[in-house]
Amino acid sequence: MNRLRNTATFAKSFTRLSARQFHASVSKCMRICSCCQQHKRTSADFQTLDYNDVFKRSIEDSVDFWAEKAEDIVWDKKWDKVVDNSNPPFTRWFVGGELNTCYNAVDRHVAEGNGGQIAIIYDSPVTKQIQKITYRELWEEVSLFAGVLEKSGVKKGDRVLIYMPMIPQAIVAMLASARLGAIHSLVFGGFASKELSTRIEHAKPKVIVSANFGVEPGKLVAYKPLLDGALKMIDFKPQKCIIYNRPGFEFAPLVKGRDLDYEFEMSESYSTDCVPVSATDPLYLLYTSGTTGLPKAVVRPCGGHAVVLRWSMWNIYGIKPGEVWWSASDLGWIVGHSYIAYAPLLNGNTTVLFEGKPVGTPDPGVYFRIIKEHNVAGLFVAPTALRAVRREDPEGEFGKKFMPLPSFRNMFVAGEHCDRETMEWTKKVFDCPVLDNWWQTETGWAITSTCVGLGMNLYPTPGVTGKPVPGWNAKVLKSDMETETADLELGQIVVKLPLPPGSFSTLWENDYRFENTYFDLKKNLYNTMDSGYRDKDGYIAVMSRSDDVINVAGHRLSSGAIEEAIIDSPYIAEAAVIGVPDELKGQVPLGLCVPKHGMGISEEEIKQNVIQCVRESIGPVASFKLAILVPKLPKTRSGKIARNTIAAMAAGKPFKMPVTIEDPSVYPAIKLALQAIGYAKDQP
Repeated sequence: MNRLRNTATFAKSFTRLSARQFHASVSKCMRICSCCQQHKRTSADFQTLDYNDVFKRSIEDSVDFWAEKAEDIVWDKKWDKVVDNSNPPFTRWFVGGELNTCYNAVDRHVAEGNGGQIAIIYDSPVTKQIQKITYRELWEEVSLFAGVLEKSGVKKGDRVLIYMPMIPQAIVAMLASARLGAIHSLVFGGFASKELSTRIEHAKPKVIVSANFGVEPGKLVAYKPLLDGALKMIDFKPQKCIIYNRPGFEFAPLVKGRDLDYEFEMSESYSTDCVPVSATDPLYLLYTSGTTGLPKAVVRPCGGHAVVLRWSMWNIYGIKPGEVWWSASDLGWIVGHSYIAYAPLLNGNTTVLFEGKPVGTPDPGVYFRIIKEHNVAGLFVAPTALRAVRREDPEGEFGKKFMPLPSFRNMFVAGEHCDRETMEWTKKVFDCPVLDNWWQTETGWAITSTCVGLGMNLYPTPGVTGKPVPGWNAKVLKSDMETETADLELGQIVVKLPLPPGSFSTLWENDYRFENTYFDLKKNLYNTMDSGYRDKDGYIAVMSRSDDVINVAGHRLSSGAIEEAIIDSPYIAEAAVIGVPDELKGQVPLGLCVPKHGMGISEEEIKQNVIQCVRESIGPVASFKLAILVPKLPKTRSGKIARNTIAAMAAGKPFKMPVTIEDPSVYPAIKLALQAIGYAKDQP
């Protein structure tokens, strides 16, 4: 898409389509969209509604509720039945309906006269490039690349695997696959050959789309050799591999008979129309992070996905069509799928695609710069990124030169527990509400949130992730999985069935694992496998994964709550808490603490301060007496702390390092610190 830099160059590039093709495409678009006028939204659509009324209706009258929301989507064929729950947990939404997600995300906006609006802002500080792509330019690029895929043999129901860095061509490949009714599987670019090979062999894609290089601060990641290595490891072979050679980097050599050059194929391509698919057909497969052993690929059905994501942009995040939205995630994760690629485009927003890091590209002020420069209205980010900014710039000095941020209204955090100190710091330096929300790869969109468009309080109690989003009948239960917990009592978070539209419909080629891993059909529950509590006002706080709950002499303690207490120490930037074996109590908590720079006091004084903070916050019941200082925590590239591997190391048990770990070099330092207090003993 390097040739599509502005309207003039777009007009020149569009001459590759004949006049007949151009007019046929537009007239086809206008014919399909003759109904679009009824879908144009008025100011009445953005009135702030009452959360309690909307939530109640979504649970008690879910059929009419979601049928009404589905009217905002253009359907090729309207559904026969809103929901079919005759075979739980295999719930089907909008049964009999047909649509095309690419049409709703791209074509309809061109047909409604909004082709000149910016669809994607590609901001890449690692390559010092900013590119703005209109909906009309995106429509052309996607239509042509769909032709490339079609010429390569891709048709409705086939899989297309995408292994690319954070560049616009990755979104183009996603949308082009959807345009043909194919199923895309976008694999995170940080995976090496072995993990990539398992996903290729499992998905069996007809075509793989990749690139020559990814760019990280200070280094290049050669994608093509990793892809070649993955294909050598497995018996399955795709029909074609389409390689995008990024300008300014070494050209990746192509395998004769298998590999195609993206740019050359585009120059020879043709415009394609959207292929209608069933609302219950898969749009994509997404492998859950940390996959080991048998791959686990979430299946996302088309219809419910389009309905809820478009609905969510205003009702959850308070973003109107035409506004600029930025999700600072990676396309390879669920947040990237839902809130970089699909939701903002379905809603007619401008979405920011960021190729960089929160610090080091070039400094901790990059988030402020992007918000200011691109008039961002809302930002979605992981707490770990904010902690990185705070650690490098505790006073927010790098951001001050970009203040104020007149377009910026709200920041949303998710992906892990956001500690109180980080949240309060962020509110102060960005001068905005910071709202936690909680969801999973499996759910595809938020289970709990502060719903901006539904009039909820923008300054809830720190530590909560909001109230259940309309459609999600979430409960916090005791260990019997029947009785609701008392206020603030730690319990298991579950969702009453059926799950709302947009959630996963199964696991790819593994219905049995889907049913038996996530559901208790006797009790009509989806087990989120997360623990937390509910307060008297109905807000839910998600504290930790269920297997991160520490049982100290019969008292169930959340690792997240102890981490929160540790970060209350003025000397600590980040913390992770694990349970370690104890002869008397069964388990006791151990805190791994990352100190702030330049504290000027001894390690022992810092440790004692941390222990005192936990005692004051949690009380003696925590039995917290073990703290070690480490330079960094082991985190996956999506920001999650790999607590299980630390716990196994501490117990002297064998463990497998997650393939998504950002910096594997942190483990030796952690091991030495653990050994210094008698843990992490080597196996005989």
